[in-house]
Amino acid sequence: MQVLNKLPKVTDKNVLVGTDGIDDAAVYRVNDTQAIVQTLDFFTPIVDDPTLFGEISAANSISDIYAMGARPLFALNIVAYPMATLGPEILAQILQGGSKKAAEAGIFVVGGHSIDDAEPKYGMSVTGIVHPDKIMANSGAKPGDVLILTKPLGVGILTTSVKRGLRSEAQIEAAIHSMASLNRPGAEAIEEVGANSATDITGFGLIGHLCGMAASSKVGIELKFGALPVLPEVMDFIKQGVVPGGTKKNHKFYAPRVDYAPSVGEAEQLLCCDAQTSGGMVISTPAARADAMVAALKKRGALVQAVIGQVVGEHPGRIVVK
Repeated sequence: MQVLNKLPKVTDKNVLVGTDGIDDAAVYRVNDTQAIVQTLDFFTPIVDDPTLFGEISAANSISDIYAMGARPLFALNIVAYPMATLGPEILAQILQGGSKKAAEAGIFVVGGHSIDDAEPKYGMSVTGIVHPDKIMANSGAKPGDVLILTKPLGVGILTTSVKRGLRSEAQIEAAIHSMASLNRPGAEAIEEVGANSATDITGFGLIGHLCGMAASSKVGIELKFGALPVLPEVMDFIKQGVVPGGTKKNHKFYAPRVDYAPSVGEAEQLLCCDAQTSGGMVISTPAARADAMVAALKKRGALVQAVIGQVVGEHPGRIVVK
């Protein structure tokens, strides 16, 4: 935000979601019933398998469209790649993985742009569409809402265990499956049941993204730590000190905005702040619709449908972890 604050303010009234908030994508109103949703994301390889890397990166890129309650329309590839050292075959596998995941989302990759770079990077710019009245902005959460999470936590910890040689990629299959899974069930469940707000959990961790929702919506959020779904072995690795740098940075940065119960120790706090790659969605829905939302998510194959907390009118902008 320190950089964005130096840029000119957006004054176009049709920009419904831009840089003023902390949202997952930009939204531009075309007419009274249609708005375009635009997002862009890319990163360095998170796994060794090129095709899996392509799938995970594509799922992560498309996720921001779903988090806005929108439907994806098409995607463009973003590639930085050392062709001279890695050759064309590996790049072809990365792009095939991306196309496979796009097809699963029901869209095509219709182009893109590439540059030569010493370190490979891949992602997508994705365009979607939503009714202007159904945008799931971070600013929409309301006191009394229930918070529902759609993927388990801990992929940052588990991928770090692979980097340190403590596990192979085959041994963290559940984490890889989670990262490669689309957040489509969340968007479709929102369309069926209705919700007030949503966000996907990525690099800022669960706490970071909920801090953004709490601040934008001017509400407080209360989490139940015991309700958080966690991938196998994650807590053991945290207690062994297997924690990525991004997770530690999140923990330090967001600490002034979070009140942890005395029983929620440092390991548990680090889990709440774990930097996720292609994490799940948190959906803020009225309490009267919570059971229907859980059922809709389960019907569509969401990895989990965990009720993890609630939105409150007290302590606006803050998170309380019980």
